[in-house]
Amino acid sequence: MKHAKSLVAAAFFLALPLCASAAPDGEPLAAKYNCKACHAVDHKLVGPSYKEVAKKYAGDASAPAKLSAKIKAGGSGVWGAIPMPPNNVPDADMKTLVDWILATS
Repeated sequence: MKHAKSLVAAAFFLALPLCASAAPDGEPLAAKYNCKACHAVDHKLVGPSYKEVAKKYAGDASAPAKLSAKIKAGGSGVWGAIPMPPNNVPDADMKTLVDWILATS
């Protein structure tokens, strides 16, 4: 019995890094909300690439809130003169989308 508990504990701790590093797949949401019309994962279109955004906000604990607010309200001036329009993304999808963007680095 003691051996079985040890195996279960080992399996749990070995699986933790896999679960912790798995980023949500926001790419379908980026397509659903037309983000891909102006943004790509690895190159600039009208707006910055998701990799550029992730790099800019790397290590910033307030990045999810900042990006969520920027997506909801839109804005201009951070990445150039072309404004980003406001986007009506529900909160549950917003979290997945922002987490995915920040994990693209």
